[in-house]
Amino acid sequence: MSRPRVRFAPSPTGYLHVGGARTALFNWLYARHEGGIFVLRIEDTDLERSSDEMVAGILDGMKWLGLDWDEGPEVGGAHGPYFQSERLDRYRDAAERLVASGHAYYCYCNPDEIKAKREAAEREGKTWSYDRTCANLAPEDVAARERAGQPRAIRFRMPEGRTSYDDVVHGTIEFDNAVIEDFVVLRSDRQPTYHLSVVVDDIDMAITDVVRGDDHISNTPKQVLLYQAFGARVPRFAHVPLILGPDKRRLSKRHGATSVMEYERQGFLPEAMFNFLALLGWSPGDDRELFTREELVAAFTLDGIASSNAVFNPEKLEWFNQQHLARLSGDEITSRIEPVLREMGAWDDELRGARREWFHQVIELLKPRAKKIRDLAEQGRYFFIDPDGYEEAAVKKHLSAPGLSPQLAAWGEALAAVEPFTPAAIEAALRASAESQGIKAAALIHATRIAVTGQGVSPSVFDVVALVGRERTVARLAKLREALSGGATL
Repeated sequence: MSRPRVRFAPSPTGYLHVGGARTALFNWLYARHEGGIFVLRIEDTDLERSSDEMVAGILDGMKWLGLDWDEGPEVGGAHGPYFQSERLDRYRDAAERLVASGHAYYCYCNPDEIKAKREAAEREGKTWSYDRTCANLAPEDVAARERAGQPRAIRFRMPEGRTSYDDVVHGTIEFDNAVIEDFVVLRSDRQPTYHLSVVVDDIDMAITDVVRGDDHISNTPKQVLLYQAFGARVPRFAHVPLILGPDKRRLSKRHGATSVMEYERQGFLPEAMFNFLALLGWSPGDDRELFTREELVAAFTLDGIASSNAVFNPEKLEWFNQQHLARLSGDEITSRIEPVLREMGAWDDELRGARREWFHQVIELLKPRAKKIRDLAEQGRYFFIDPDGYEEAAVKKHLSAPGLSPQLAAWGEALAAVEPFTPAAIEAALRASAESQGIKAAALIHATRIAVTGQGVSPSVFDVVALVGRERTVARLAKLREALSGGATL
């Protein structure tokens, strides 16, 4: 068999949303698994709503996810152009061929009158279909209208019988042609409809498999008939389940971010989103959830696509992000966290140089508590910048005991002499200081955590102190003592 050719064909009337990204991902995985070709085509015939900004947004989303395309915008290919707005003459010629072959006819009916009839029927609870007023016009009548330059659309002539196709996901799907009206393929303004443009493009671009959302199932019989009318091979279809929100309604803006790049801005990793989207409506056949890109390419088959709708669970996405974050090396995290630290005013070029090993130790300490890259920066801010205050709840809970200031002074003196300055040695010194003062070690532990981090929760305080360092820790303890003594505001 020849290599499969699949396509992702978004409309640039909005940014790349989650549903579109999942469709692109399934196509990409199938192409890579089978050694096929992945085509990116921009369906921008809606000139009023399409924009260069939206095209750029779609391409950015694809690139962020790592969905590289073999043919399409920016890379070219033998089957271009890959923007529908540059292919209008192809659609017009194709529509005229359908008329010439008897598969379509000119329709001179006024669009406004047709719309009024349809709306009137809907108000009465009825279904209205085009009544084929122009389907059997005499040749001389058609010629006269053409000479007069009368506006006209081109309608496909629906044949009698039934139209069926085999869907990889849903099995055989069949439609009664009688319930489908003679549909327009070219409007009176010479603009193609979706059905015509997508079929002409798929034929010209030699698409072998069409993987798209369930919402296109009802479009497919019309397109199957168009392929057949053009004498072209009908591609294999796989209609993937829709993505629903946690409330089981179709995913939309009310469920939060739906633009892929919004998740990037929120700090999600592309590896995590890639993994998460792959499992929305597809299964490897076992309970495994964590995959690398390479592992997903190796495992992916169209047969694994489920027929039931998938549910987008934000908590699950965060879990995936946490798992993939834990897998990243120190250098990989450094590259991704640098912009965030720069934004915070906490970046130092030495974190890639002389302090690289120290920085990697900080990252490893923070990883278990972080769900996103930004969490690492925000939760570990105290490693780079002195706390500018103390968490109110922690102060009330842990800093109200009398005599704490002199107790911290004694502990600070002991800490200044700790050798080696390791977590184990620091812990031993703290417990010895607490015992010599007749207090519980917890009192010094909590106070030290607040002094060093400004927070009531952190990784092991001994690990934190070891990485913050002797000089900065002693100074922060002194600052807290001053605040406890009334010299500063807690």
